[in-house]
Amino acid sequence: MTDYLRFVMTKLKIYRHTVPILAKAIRHSGSSKIVDLCSGGSGPVRPLLAELADQGLPVRITLTDRYPNVAAFERVTEASAGAADYVRAPIDARAVPPTLEGFRTFHNSFHHFEPADARAILLDAASANQPIGIFEWPSRTLGRIIPLVLVPLAVLVFTPFLRPRRLDRFLWTYLIPVVPLAVFWDGLVSHLRAYTMAELRTFAEAVEAGHYVWEIGESRVQSVPGKVTYLVGYPAPPEIFPPMA
Repeated sequence: MTDYLRFVMTKLKIYRHTVPILAKAIRHSGSSKIVDLCSGGSGPVRPLLAELADQGLPVRITLTDRYPNVAAFERVTEASAGAADYVRAPIDARAVPPTLEGFRTFHNSFHHFEPADARAILLDAASANQPIGIFEWPSRTLGRIIPLVLVPLAVLVFTPFLRPRRLDRFLWTYLIPVVPLAVFWDGLVSHLRAYTMAELRTFAEAVEAGHYVWEIGESRVQSVPGKVTYLVGYPAPPEIFPPMA
């Protein structure tokens, strides 16, 4: 499942149009390192590093997860030419160790958290004076949920292009179609759990951090119909407190 999701996100360049938003926040925060939380299969990491480098921001990235996919982390690290590393130990996004300093990012994972945990994540970042960026492809709208019926077919079509080619991949995709059904179910639940911009705004407003700047919005993805919802927060100089966008 994670191989398929990584393949689709990379080929469709879903997060390409959020890079300017992330680049702007990185410049404001002055951070040269990204701490990616809930990294999962590390889908957008490699293209993200390349896109940021094109923006003149050759950052380093550290992959983390509460349930680390070490095999995926190692693949990304080996292919990054030294731009990525990872933490083998479990990392709780609600209480990130102070040794992990850098721009905290969530890609397609924030909807996994209940509202209380979502607020705790934002509060932990603000309390540690660390910038944070949340980018979500799922959307709780019919226009995005109905097309999910085509996802099992997409899994069948794209699986031969996934690497490495393994017997078990074809077994659980074609002979016993667990993967297509599981990807469909995962996508459906993710869309139904996705937070709206209004809900993200409520979470941000609940964080009492006057020195923090929050930006909330949507960025259209041109490769496929739809938008990526984002919430970005970063510390600002005391004299600069722009309103929440």
